[in-house]
Amino acid sequence: MGTRERQDRERQAVTDSILDAARELFLAEGYPSVSIRKIAERIEYSPAAIYSYYPSKDDIFLALAKEGFHRLDAKVHAAMKSGDALENVRACWWAFYEFSKEQPEYFLLMFVDRSVPRITQQWDGFEFLQQLLANAVAAIQRAIDAGAFPKSLSPDAAMHMLWAGLIGPAVVGIRHRLASGEDYDALARDVLNVTIAGLQSGVETSFVSCKCAEEGIAGARVPAGATRHES
Repeated sequence: MGTRERQDRERQAVTDSILDAARELFLAEGYPSVSIRKIAERIEYSPAAIYSYYPSKDDIFLALAKEGFHRLDAKVHAAMKSGDALENVRACWWAFYEFSKEQPEYFLLMFVDRSVPRITQQWDGFEFLQQLLANAVAAIQRAIDAGAFPKSLSPDAAMHMLWAGLIGPAVVGIRHRLASGEDYDALARDVLNVTIAGLQSGVETSFVSCKCAEEGIAGARVPAGATRHES
């Protein structure tokens, strides 16, 4: 092994240690309570050494989010193998739910925790997230083109509805909120199927999707007459 290769592997090992420690601390203590010093103590490094890898705690979170979205993307791509456009949509969102079970720490930081930084247009990994969302929208558009959904359905709005629908059972599962003996997967499957059936029915919807990215996943500007939920 050459010197450069060895240095790269050592640097990657430290990076992985930083991210692993940060992920555990963010979830255990809450993002606002975790400092660079705490992360450094967890892996027995100096704060100065951490700063040589990441300029700030926010940068550590964004690196975790980027890694999480790449893992989610790989999960979704592996699931979408059907020649049926509607079944690919179903598989895509079932993979999203399964990701919440397999990677709960990432899922909570990426989609649930209100204390973490917003994923903004300035983040250099945001273009990848935009592509991930575009792929989900494109899958719905293919199902529309195939006649599985009404032509009047907005694929962007439908993507948001499916995303919002699956967030619920995902969080219920992660937090173990069902009674003993109740099936988490059955609940998630029913939510997914009912949401898809509702979209197929042509039910009138009022949500308007914004494609701009100034405030992250949920969009930025609010259409006239719509109501913004302030965090």
